[in-house]
Amino acid sequence: MSPPPGWYSDPSAPYQERWWDGSAWTEHARAATAYGQPVVPPPVPGGGGRSRAIALTAAAAVLVTAIVTGAVVLGEGDGGPAVRTPDVGVPAPSASPPSPAPSAPSSEPSADDPAVVEDQLNGITFPLLDHWVRPRDVAEDDVVMTTEGTYECPGDGGVCRHGLVVSRTVTATAERSPKTLAERDIADAADDAYDRDPVGAEPFGGIESHRVVGSGAVAVAGRAGYYVRWRVRTAEGPGGYVQSLVFPSTVGTESPIVVRYVFDAGEDGPPLADMDRITKGIRPVGDPDPGGGVGSGPLPQGLSFGSGRGEPAAP
Repeated sequence: MSPPPGWYSDPSAPYQERWWDGSAWTEHARAATAYGQPVVPPPVPGGGGRSRAIALTAAAAVLVTAIVTGAVVLGEGDGGPAVRTPDVGVPAPSASPPSPAPSAPSSEPSADDPAVVEDQLNGITFPLLDHWVRPRDVAEDDVVMTTEGTYECPGDGGVCRHGLVVSRTVTATAERSPKTLAERDIADAADDAYDRDPVGAEPFGGIESHRVVGSGAVAVAGRAGYYVRWRVRTAEGPGGYVQSLVFPSTVGTESPIVVRYVFDAGEDGPPLADMDRITKGIRPVGDPDPGGGVGSGPLPQGLSFGSGRGEPAAP
């Protein structure tokens, strides 16, 4: 049913009104009496030319105007169509587009961040070498970095990584000797890496043998430390290298810190030289170069580090 004659928003000019004679738009127009008055779509009359074009334009404009100003209800009443105002909460039209919502904060470092990983608990930083990344989707809380990517473990299945670096505070014993602590920790480090995982599975089929390929005193972050390195052979896969490095913390009670390195052997594993590079780059938080680190002065007598993928020379 056609709306009764009256002034309605002009579909071709939203800020003015045009007279609808009950069957077609007329030439009579005036300024709109209220901002945002909804457009009432007229029926398409049987005539041609201008009336048909105006009617089609009005139909196209209905959806846009209704979204902004609310629904329009037409019905029979005493004086013509009834207009329902927009529901509460519908925003008024804006002269400028809304500002984009702020993006959620990211846990990833920005491009301006230094290539280091911070261990706040122990007050030290680690250098983030090429092909190493901050831990993602890693169950252990004390992993400070991993190699890029994952692979299917060769034994009981699951997801494995070619390299891990773990940093822990020694609290279970009153022992403070870095040498003693490193020699005690290496067996547990090897078992955790290549024997059984926390749920009892054997990602590499278990450890078949091991041998010491390096040990000795080393300066770390300006403190005297000690390391032990094993070559571990497993039932499945190429096995790997495990190292326990212990040195006193530079903060708090100076409790010993143990850093575990787990590197797969074979062509897919990280180069053994990365163990030494990471050790050399360990620094107290806020101190880019405390002095006394490996490479900044003469090494302790008899200490020798290997490099590359081959096995390092034993001291």
